[in-house]
Amino acid sequence: MEAKINYTKIPITEALIDLRIKTPVDGGLISLNNFGHQIQAEYTRKDEIVRLENKINIGQGATFASANQSVLGYRFLSPDDKQIVQARLDGFSFSRLAPYQKWEPFRDEAQRLWDIYQIATDSKTVSRVTVRYINRLDLPLPFNDFKEYLLTVPEISPKISQGLSDYFMQLQIPQEDVEAMLVLTEAIIPPSDNMISVLLDINLFADVDFDSNRHDHWRLLETFRIRKNEIFEGCITDKTRELLK
Repeated sequence: MEAKINYTKIPITEALIDLRIKTPVDGGLISLNNFGHQIQAEYTRKDEIVRLENKINIGQGATFASANQSVLGYRFLSPDDKQIVQARLDGFSFSRLAPYQKWEPFRDEAQRLWDIYQIATDSKTVSRVTVRYINRLDLPLPFNDFKEYLLTVPEISPKISQGLSDYFMQLQIPQEDVEAMLVLTEAIIPPSDNMISVLLDINLFADVDFDSNRHDHWRLLETFRIRKNEIFEGCITDKTRELLK
């Protein structure tokens, strides 16, 4: 069942939809630039997405290092830097940074941009579908145990000291009913005054083989959106919910 709690203090710092394609973009960077020209009225800044490869060659008593650089695609940003589109040779992503409001306008803009990307690149098959939500939870001090606010936390042996000043935890949890994988990451991030801030990163993805001209990937994204809400609610306590009201 979908969680339907509405919060006034939305903790989402970034929401992302990512669609990978099965084969590299037909036309390469020319096609990606064509995509950029079609959205430049709304996304006015363009940056290259670059991959650096370092090579070390050892031989005859000498070591030689070299670096190769290749452009994988482009990032296009809205004037306020709150919305980011990645057009890559291996796929597309759309991000919304805080303040995030709700799913529908986020999804609709991602779908509008994907339609332009799909036509500009003639991409025929979607090979991976991802929804990722990064949340920042500011927990007021003092408190005795993270379990006051979070239900998914590191478990410390009772035979050692229970004090915890920092942690990073990542869990990979199969979502068998939707044939997907959840990567759940929690970490303490730099706090503000009288607060401990915890990153709660919910990443849902599935490897697929979808015709990009159909809407199977968007139906799966709707399923992921519901599951993401269930996971978030399953990770927090009522005390955290009170902070977000």
